[in-house]
Amino acid sequence: MTDPKAINHRSAHITEGKARAPNRSMFYGMGYKEGDFKKPMVGVANGHSTITPCNSGLQRLADAAIEGIQLAGGNAQVFGTPTISDGMAMGTEGMKYSLVSREVISDCVETCVQGQWMDGCVVIGGCDKNLPGGMMGMLRANVPSIYVYGGTILPGCVNGCDLNIVSVFEAVGENAAGKISDGQLKEIEQHAIPGTGSCGGMYTANTMSSAFEAMGMSLPYSSTMANPHQEKVDSARESARVLIEAIQRDLKPRDIVTKKSIENAVAVIMAVGGSTNAVLHFLAIAHAAGVDWSIDDFERMRKKVPVFCDLKPSGKYLAVDLHKAGGIPQVMKMLLNAGLLHGDCMTITGKTIAETLADVPDAPRADQDVIHPIDQPLYKQGHLAILKGNLSTEGCVAKITGLKNPVITGPARVFDDEQSALAAILDHKIQAGDVMVLRYLGPKGGPGMPEMLAPTGALIGEGLGESVGLITDGRFSGGTWGMVVGHVAPEAAVGGTIALVQEGDSITIDARQLLLQLNVSDEEIARRRAAWKAPAPRYTRGVLAKFARNASTASRGAVLDAFD
Repeated sequence: MTDPKAINHRSAHITEGKARAPNRSMFYGMGYKEGDFKKPMVGVANGHSTITPCNSGLQRLADAAIEGIQLAGGNAQVFGTPTISDGMAMGTEGMKYSLVSREVISDCVETCVQGQWMDGCVVIGGCDKNLPGGMMGMLRANVPSIYVYGGTILPGCVNGCDLNIVSVFEAVGENAAGKISDGQLKEIEQHAIPGTGSCGGMYTANTMSSAFEAMGMSLPYSSTMANPHQEKVDSARESARVLIEAIQRDLKPRDIVTKKSIENAVAVIMAVGGSTNAVLHFLAIAHAAGVDWSIDDFERMRKKVPVFCDLKPSGKYLAVDLHKAGGIPQVMKMLLNAGLLHGDCMTITGKTIAETLADVPDAPRADQDVIHPIDQPLYKQGHLAILKGNLSTEGCVAKITGLKNPVITGPARVFDDEQSALAAILDHKIQAGDVMVLRYLGPKGGPGMPEMLAPTGALIGEGLGESVGLITDGRFSGGTWGMVVGHVAPEAAVGGTIALVQEGDSITIDARQLLLQLNVSDEEIARRRAAWKAPAPRYTRGVLAKFARNASTASRGAVLDAFD
C-alpha cells in the first residue's frame, strides 16, 4: 500500500480546510470515503471504442489498470480519449482527420490531467495516433505517467498464409492486375483481421509502442504483446502498480524523455525497420518534451544503426513473431552491447536501461530468424533516410528497405489528390519508370496530411513497387514500402517546389545521395514560382480549418503550438 507521506500531492487541494468542502462533496457523490482523499488521484485515459479493432479490446486493459491503481492505494479517475481508424479511413476524406486526432488526444490528456489536478496518469491506446497523442499529452501535463499499449493483433489466415491489413490493400492491386480473382480478394478481405488489436506488422502503432518501451515510458516486453492474450491484461495491471511507485518518487515524463532517451527510441525504430510516421511523431514528442531534436537527427542516427529485424512491411514477420523471439528487450540488449544505446537513461520503473536489460541474453536464440545477429544485419544502415534537394529544402522521409536499387529518375505524373492517383494506377496508366507526384496533401494542404496506403498498396499489387517512384507532401502508412518519399517540405499549399512540378518534368529520387531533385533550371523554377497562386482553403470552419491554420511544417512535426 502507498505511504501518503511519500507523495507530493497535487490532490492536496481537495483535502485542505473547510473551503474545500464543495470539492470533496463532488467526490462523495461518486462513492469516495474520507480516507480516499489521502490517496493519489490517478487518471486513466481510456481509448476504448468500437470504432476499430485496434481499440475495441482496450476496456479489459482499462479495468485491469483501475484494479491495479486501487490495489496499490490510489484512486482511479477514468476519462475517455477519441480515436480515428487509419485503416478504415484510408483513401477517404476521413483520413484527413487522422493526424488531427493526434492533437485532439494530446489535448484531452493534458486538459483532464491538469484540469482535475491529477497526481499521475495511465494512458491506454491502440490505433496509430493514440500513441503519440497520448505521449504528447503526458509530456505537457508532466505528472508521473505510464503508457499502456493496447497490443498487436494476431495474424489472419487464408490457405495457410498469414494475413494482415496491408494484405488487403495489396490484394486490391493484384485483383486490378488480374493476378487474383474477385472471390480471392473477398476471401482475403474477410479473413485478414481475425479479432482485436492493432495492425500486426512493424507498422505505425507497433513502431511507436516499441519506441515507447525503448524510451522507458512503458514496461519491458509490453510493446509486442498481443491484445487477446492474458499477459497483456496482466501487464496493464502491473503498469498501474509501477505508476503508483513513480508517483511516490515524483518521477515525471520529462525526467525520462530526454535527448538521450529519444536517441534510444530512434535506434530501436531503425533496428526494427519501423514506420516513416515515427519521424513526424518524434519531432512532435520532442517538441512537447522541450527537447532539442530536428529532422537531421534522424539521419545522424540512421547512419550508425543497422536494420537487423526481419519484419513487415518489407520483411517476413509480424510483431507477434518478434515477441516470441525475445521482443524489444532483446533488440535493446544487442544495441546496448554494440554501444548504440544509452544504458544510463531512467525508465518509469525507477531502473536504468542497463539495469532493466541486465538479465536479457546478449544474443538472440538460434531457433529463430526474426532477429538477426547485429553483425549480420539485413541492412548495414537504417532505413528511414532524410532526403533534401530543390524539391524538399527542409527535408523529407524515404523508406528504403526492401529496395534493390533506391535510385530512380523519371517523368513526373502529377496529381493534386489521392483519388485520381489511385484511379490512374488501377486503370494501368502508370508505367515503370514514372515518378508519381501527389501534392496539396500536407499538414495545411490536405489538410491533415493523409496517408497514401491505397496508392502505394495498389502499386505493390500491380508489381510496380520498385519501378515507380512516388513522392508526396502527405504521409504514408506504416504498412507502406517501395520507392516512396513522403513529408515533402515545404508543402505545396505554402508554395513549396512540389507545387511547381509539371507533368513530364524529370525528377530524381536518390536515397544513396540523399537527394530529391526537380531537374529543371533555377530560372524556370523561379518563373513558375512567380506565377503560382495559393489555393483557397478547403475548409473554413471546424477542426480541419483550425488544423490547417495552425499546423507547423512537417519538418517540425506538424504540431499546432510551434509559436517560436
